[in-house]
Amino acid sequence: MSEAFAHTWFMTQRQLRAFLRQPAYLVITLVQPIIWLFLFGALFHKVVDLPGFGGGTDSYIDYLVPGVIVMNAVSANMWAGMGMLEEIERGTLNGLLVTPVRRMALLNANIVSQALSTAIQSLAIIGLGALAGADYAGGVTGLLVLVLVSSVLGCVFGALSNALGMVAGERETIIGINTFLLLPATFLSTAFMPSGLMPHWMTVVARFNPINWALAASRSAMTASPDWGSVLSHSAALVGLAAFAVWLSLRMFGVYRKSV
Repeated sequence: MSEAFAHTWFMTQRQLRAFLRQPAYLVITLVQPIIWLFLFGALFHKVVDLPGFGGGTDSYIDYLVPGVIVMNAVSANMWAGMGMLEEIERGTLNGLLVTPVRRMALLNANIVSQALSTAIQSLAIIGLGALAGADYAGGVTGLLVLVLVSSVLGCVFGALSNALGMVAGERETIIGINTFLLLPATFLSTAFMPSGLMPHWMTVVARFNPINWALAASRSAMTASPDWGSVLSHSAALVGLAAFAVWLSLRMFGVYRKSV
């Protein structure tokens, strides 16, 4: 087991070095969250005055920051499978298969590096939120929960994207599925609007949306009086889903190995 962790960390460093060689990539990935944060924040700032808002805050920017961070984790990690396809097309993955590196490390390193980059992006968005006037009532603990939960959610979508990349084998399939899923997944959650202002059928669907689990856990932790029962239950559900997604990606990796 220690060897598997050592190999995973070694391969993760390989992924991170590639990330650090392109610092502009971090700036580019933050363009969309900046648009959500500042444009949506300005456009909908009066929504808190509507009856039934019930977002647990009197400031829309306070409500919006967790939504932006969680949606950034989803949108960034949904494309992890594209990196896997690039490794396959360049022959890099097949070359690594003949090395002593543990097979699970080859796949898990991609997920771990994505989770770490998601955490860095989340911290950057927290700073941008503070510049926009967000007040983090939950303090450091609440922000830590937000970063961890968003990283776990990123693992879910990163692992599923890797599995899809190995099954589909084509960029167009990943692009099509991701484009189709991102907007419905966003608006069938409380990322930008509380459940009190959503149609009933949307609130029902949102209960089964893992994005909403991450939002429920992080927003509760970020209040002045957190409901730790809600934080733990929603976080546990996310961790369980992440474990399943990683298991599925490993199974699909096994299928790919047999095909080469």
